[in-house]
Amino acid sequence: MRTDGLAHAVKSWLDGAAVPLFKARPRPFGPGYQAAKRQLIASAIDSGVLRNKLELPLGYGIAMDERVVEYPWLFGRLGKVGKMLDAGSTFNHDFLLQRSPLKGADLTIMTLAPEKRCYWYEGYSYVFGDLRKTLFADGSFDTVASISTIEHIGLDNTMLYTADPNDAESDENGFVPAVKEFKRILKPGGTCFISVPFGKRNNLGWYQVFDLAKIEAIVEAFAPTSYQIDYFGYSKNGWSCGSATSLSEATVYDVHTGTGWSDDLAASSRAIACLQLNA
Repeated sequence: MRTDGLAHAVKSWLDGAAVPLFKARPRPFGPGYQAAKRQLIASAIDSGVLRNKLELPLGYGIAMDERVVEYPWLFGRLGKVGKMLDAGSTFNHDFLLQRSPLKGADLTIMTLAPEKRCYWYEGYSYVFGDLRKTLFADGSFDTVASISTIEHIGLDNTMLYTADPNDAESDENGFVPAVKEFKRILKPGGTCFISVPFGKRNNLGWYQVFDLAKIEAIVEAFAPTSYQIDYFGYSKNGWSCGSATSLSEATVYDVHTGTGWSDDLAASSRAIACLQLNA
C-alpha cells in the first residue's frame, strides 16, 4: 500500500498554511511558495487573465516562476481541445485537470518516466517514452501542448527526471525531431502550443535557453500554416508582456546551482516565448 499520498497532503497543507509568510516576504521556493503559486495560477485562469489581451497586472507573479504565465496563456487559447496530448506532463496536477476544458477531456499525458502522482482514475491516459519517437499514428490529436519541455529534450535528463544513463545526452538540437513529431501526430487544422525559456543563449546541461535563432528553428521544424509568438519577461516588478528584441539578453536563475541569482527574486526564467503553431 502506498503512503506517499498522505505525506503529500500533509506537505501541501503545511505549505498552504505558510502562504501569508510568502506574501509578506516573497522568496522563490520558500515556505508557502508552491501553494501561493497554485492560488495565483487558478485565479488567473478562472478570471481569464491573458484570454482576450496580452496584459498582466502590475506586480503579477513576483518571485514566481514562468508557470504563472504559461498556464493562463494556454488556458486563454484553448477552445474545444478534442483529443489532446500533454507532451511533457505539465498538466499532471489536480487543480489544472479539474478546470475546463481539461476536466473530462480526452487527454493523453506523455513524459519520459512515471511520476509519483497520476490521475488515471479520472479517465486520463498516461504514456511514457521519448517525445522524439512516439508510437502515435499520423493525425492522432487535435491539440498538442508542450509547456516548458522541449528545452530539456536531447540534454541530460538524469538530474531530475530519470535514472537511465541513456538519457544523459548533449544534443542541443534534440528538440527539432520532437517538434516535427508534434506536427506528424496532429490532425490537419490542429494546434500545437509550445513554451520555452527565452533570452540570452545558454545551455545549463539539463536544459537550455532559446534565443531568436532557436525560436525560428522551432517554427521551421513545425512548418505551420500560420503561427503566433508571444513573449513575456520578468523583473523586480513581476511578469509583463515583452518582445523578442527587448528580452533578447534575459538570463535565468538555476535553483539547483544558484547560478543567476539576483535581488529581483527571479525563480527561474526571466523571459519566455509562447508559440501557437497551426497545422
